[in-house]
Amino acid sequence: MELKDFLDHLNSGNAVTGGGAVHLFMHRVSQEALKITSEINGSYHEPEELRRLFSKLIGKEVDESFALFPPFYTDCGKNITIGKNVFINMGCKFQDQGGIFIGDGTLIGHNVVLATLNHAMSPKERSTMIPAPIRIGENVWIGANATILSGVTIGDGAIIAAGAVVTKDVPKNTIVAGVPARVMREIDEEENV
Repeated sequence: MELKDFLDHLNSGNAVTGGGAVHLFMHRVSQEALKITSEINGSYHEPEELRRLFSKLIGKEVDESFALFPPFYTDCGKNITIGKNVFINMGCKFQDQGGIFIGDGTLIGHNVVLATLNHAMSPKERSTMIPAPIRIGENVWIGANATILSGVTIGDGAIIAAGAVVTKDVPKNTIVAGVPARVMREIDEEENV
């Protein structure tokens, strides 16, 4: 199996059967991700070097406006797409097998978890995984310790409150909070602090 075949399988939404060929390939990809994230997290790097390492991790070039404060963790890496002027703060964990798409101008707070895999509900099939993408619009702000679950789309300009667990799509220009997260209010385009 090649990386393209692996990503095509995941991005089609097809299940990953525990112990199957795709699952075994996933383990090989995760070893490369662990190696690169160890390098990212193991010592200080200038911003340019962090961008180079992150680009290697995701398999595509990130814009020079991208910023990352390590540590950063992922068990795949190859299914992340990052826009311009994106900032990822310390301690974030991206489970990106299902695909993570982050729009321009997005700010991601400390310890945010983006999880794109679910396991099968049946105990007999529990090792089977179901991938679904997380799509984050432009100019989104995700607060510290928020968790975004698989299949969620976050609209442009939304704010995810610290500690929220997002299980459903978030409309643009809204603030969501809570467990599970729900819309608290809309954001006025001209609103300040």
